[in-house]
Amino acid sequence: MCIARPVNGLVEDGPPTVELTLVEAREVNAPAGKTALHWRLLTTHSAESAQQAEEIVQLYRLRWRIEQTFRALKSDGLALDDSQVIDAERMFNLAAIGLAGAVRTIQLVDARDGSPRPATDVIDAAFAPALDRLSRKLEGKTQRQKNPHLPHSLAFVAWIAARLGGWNCYYKPPGPKTMRHGWNRLAATLEGFALATEAQDP
Repeated sequence: MCIARPVNGLVEDGPPTVELTLVEAREVNAPAGKTALHWRLLTTHSAESAQQAEEIVQLYRLRWRIEQTFRALKSDGLALDDSQVIDAERMFNLAAIGLAGAVRTIQLVDARDGSPRPATDVIDAAFAPALDRLSRKLEGKTQRQKNPHLPHSLAFVAWIAARLGGWNCYYKPPGPKTMRHGWNRLAATLEGFALATEAQDP
């Protein structure tokens, strides 16, 4: 399809028209109780084959991953936009540090429903005993309040972080804010564990 340049004069340097391709993606066999995804994507990229169309869909999926990263950096996590840093180089350094934290938050959110990734993606293996003890302490009496994930898995750590962040194991799953808050508490707890373990060493 071809769309014309807006007539409001705001983009006078742009071409008079832009050629776009429509890629339509439908989810087949959606999970029970879920509405199947149906995306209509307009792109300036070529999509003359199924493989090219799949690449467009993948790019759109990555766009949402970028949006999630921004949310974890800002409103749903580190509140980087509230920083009073005005020097460009210092802001760049702060953003780089914040990006590492945002990625960790996203890793935990991704793993909340189960993940084959190991816990060592985000945490040192030496903390395994502390994580096992924390998990048992955070479990409730009902089956839904038990940690269903394998020890030493990233999902196991994500469940602990979610519980420390205030998730009660019911209603909607934990999001970035809950995971960020829970991770902060978990990191402080593990720091105390490390200090206590170090004090016991001869």
